[in-house]
Amino acid sequence: MSARPLVVVGDALLDVDLVGSASRLTPDAPVPVVEDIERRERPGGAALAAVIAAAAGSREVVLVAPIDSDDGAARLRELLAGRVRLIAIPAGGGTAVKQRVRVGDHSVARLDSGAPVATLGPLPAEAAEAIRDAAAVLVADYGRGTTAAADVREALGAARGPVVWDPHPRGADPVPNARLVTPNGAEAARVAADAATGNGLAAVGARAEALIRLWGVGAVAVTLGSRGALLSYGSGAPMVVPAVAVTGGDPCGAGDSFAAAAALALADGAVTGEAVAAAVAFASAFVARGGATAWDAGDAAGAAGRPDAVADTGAEGVIAQVRASGGTVVATGGCFDLLHPGHVATLRAARGLGDCLVVCINSDASVRRLKGPSRPLVTAGDRARVLEALEFVDAVVVFDEDTPAEVLDRLRPDVWAKGGDYAGADLPEAEVLRTWGGQAVVLPYLDGHSTTALVERSRVW
Repeated sequence: MSARPLVVVGDALLDVDLVGSASRLTPDAPVPVVEDIERRERPGGAALAAVIAAAAGSREVVLVAPIDSDDGAARLRELLAGRVRLIAIPAGGGTAVKQRVRVGDHSVARLDSGAPVATLGPLPAEAAEAIRDAAAVLVADYGRGTTAAADVREALGAARGPVVWDPHPRGADPVPNARLVTPNGAEAARVAADAATGNGLAAVGARAEALIRLWGVGAVAVTLGSRGALLSYGSGAPMVVPAVAVTGGDPCGAGDSFAAAAALALADGAVTGEAVAAAVAFASAFVARGGATAWDAGDAAGAAGRPDAVADTGAEGVIAQVRASGGTVVATGGCFDLLHPGHVATLRAARGLGDCLVVCINSDASVRRLKGPSRPLVTAGDRARVLEALEFVDAVVVFDEDTPAEVLDRLRPDVWAKGGDYAGADLPEAEVLRTWGGQAVVLPYLDGHSTTALVERSRVW
């Protein structure tokens, strides 16, 4: 663990999903009858941001939040134990509990309990010291009064590390020393309603500039869901960071994951633009992996921190959604070093065999072992970005082994498709596919195109 922790300050909630099935409507109203309900609990609000940050990196995470003494608070403490260090602010008013009633992947109702505003006791000296000495501070404001308390604001104003502020419509204004504020598009439009009309980038940029002037903060990153984020410093052209396209997933918790990733990046010394770019990529991967509903499913960061990790975003989410609807998962693989028409033809044909296409590509080290020390010509991250830009590619996964056997065993596609000179022969991966009833197939190859040939021609030129 790093010596200086990331400190998360804000309102801790208990989130509950009541997940069931529905096959009929009630006779007295056009609403579904939800049966076979399973209760799933998780930390919410600032507590969710804290556990996301703790799972994403090697830095200790400290949560400073009001905690009551009721059953909800006891359950929240249990969920946080072993994940983050909690410094509780004495509080009353009951733990805020948000319950979503869900049928499959769809919410049909939300039930909120607990006082809208918590009754806060004094900020413990231990909390003020942790905030002051943190590598970075993330404020996760959920409008229950924590960030409006005078002693909390005083401690935040004295923070030596960068402050990231994730605001709430009912919350307090960010402290002026905040490095980065991360409202979503609706929050920015609500606070800066007079700055612009519409939802285009010009309007979003104008609102971001207005918020910087209003709050006196360093920068504002307006999160725009599937459109990514717009970062403004108050003057000049804003930076727009597009999001990786995500199929399926649960957007619940995306804002928390964005703010947590930005705070972690700033704690590690990134500049603001780098932090926002990292946060957009992280949030996209977080949503693809199931969002807040998958908060405890192992490594919340997924491939974060691994070589070539940029490419491994969303394959599991894509596959889960296709399987849930009874569809067919198709996978293919290769080095894909210098994408050429032969590759494109094979990929397009492979996608036509099912309802999604996952492309498994060799890592840079794997390519060097297979092709020699002069390859690859293009890094795995860039190869993945090119492939993901193709409309018939749904996800890309990087593997480091010499063969895709391990990644295939993890993804378990219904079909494994290869192009080339394999017709009439058993594909090397066919035996692996048979273990779960999958089928390996060969696709026609567009003759006269290969990366090796392209490299040789370039040398002649």
